[in-house]
Amino acid sequence: MSFGIKELIVILVIVMLVFGTKKIRNVGTDVGGWIRDFKRALKDGQDAPDDAAKKTDPGRVIEGDSNVSDKENL
Repeated sequence: MSFGIKELIVILVIVMLVFGTKKIRNVGTDVGGWIRDFKRALKDGQDAPDDAAKKTDPGRVIEGDSNVSDKENL
């Protein structure tokens, strides 16, 4: 069962009559915004690991001697 061009036009006309062109346009705008935001998030997600690696703190090194007797006093 495949739909031809005539059937698709009839379905489109029925949808436009039921929902109206304004709601259909709003839905299209919303879906376009979601897709744009999703692509932007994917792009930001790919850049994030590189930025995180650059911003990491190298850490600190504490130098000194450790004695067993000092640890027993704790």
